[in-house]
Amino acid sequence: MPDDIAKAPKRRGIQSVEIGIRVLEAVASFRDLASLSTISASAGLSASQTHRYLSSLSAAGMVMQDPDSGHYGLASGAIKIGLAALARVDSFRLADSVFEDLSRRCGHTCLVTVWGDAGPTVLRWYDGDPPVITSLGVGSVLPLLRSANGRVFYSFLSDPVLERIGKSKILDEIKLIGGNHTQIRKDTKRNYYAEVQGDLIPGLAAVAAPVFDLQGKVALVASVISNMQKQTDLKTERKDLLAACQRLTEAIGGVWPAA
Repeated sequence: MPDDIAKAPKRRGIQSVEIGIRVLEAVASFRDLASLSTISASAGLSASQTHRYLSSLSAAGMVMQDPDSGHYGLASGAIKIGLAALARVDSFRLADSVFEDLSRRCGHTCLVTVWGDAGPTVLRWYDGDPPVITSLGVGSVLPLLRSANGRVFYSFLSDPVLERIGKSKILDEIKLIGGNHTQIRKDTKRNYYAEVQGDLIPGLAAVAAPVFDLQGKVALVASVISNMQKQTDLKTERKDLLAACQRLTEAIGGVWPAA
C-alpha cells in the first residue's frame, strides 16, 4: 500500500481525537456545569461541531448532561482517568525538574519546602552559582514569618493547620516582626508571593511562591534566594518563580488562580 494512502486515514483519525480532547479539556476547565455555547467558545469550535463531540463523549461515559439545564460536566469515565493519572504523578520528581532548571537559568539558589509538624521544612535545595553559604539545608525548619517560604504557608494555610506548631510559637514570630502579620497575609494572598530582605539571614533576600494541588490547597512552597549585595530588586526572579510554580501546579493537576 502506498505511503500516502496509508497515512491519510491516520491523519484524520488523530485530528478527530485531538479535537475531542480539546472539547473534553474545555468541559474540565469550568468548575461548574457549562452550556454548549460556553464550551464551544472555550474550545474554539462551532456549536454544531462541539455538540457532535459532546454526544460522542457522553456515549463514552466521559461527559454528562444535566437533564434540567442541558449543561455539561465531566462524567465518571473522565474522573477515573484523571484520578489514575494523578496517582502516577511524582510531585517531587517534577519539582526537581522545574526548580533545578529555574536555579540553573537564574543562577540563584532555590528551595522547596513542605509543611511539617514543626513548620516550613526544607525538602529540596538547589545550589546557585555561587552557592549560598548558610547553616540551613535539607531538613531545616524555617521561621514562619521571618522567611519568605514561611510567610506563604502562613498566608494560605488555615489557622487550625498553622496552630499545630503551637500558638505560642506563632505569637513569638508575630512579636519578632513587629506585629504586621495581618498585612503580610493580605499582601501575600493578593500577590501569590512573599519576599524578605535579610529578615532570616543578613545579606540575603528571598522570594517565595506556592504550588497548589487539585483541591486548591498549598502542596509546597518554592523560593529563590539572592545576595542583597548584588541586587535588591527581585522582579525578574519573582516573575520566573511564579511561572515555574504555575507550571508545576498544572503538571500535578492543580489549578493556578485566575489573574
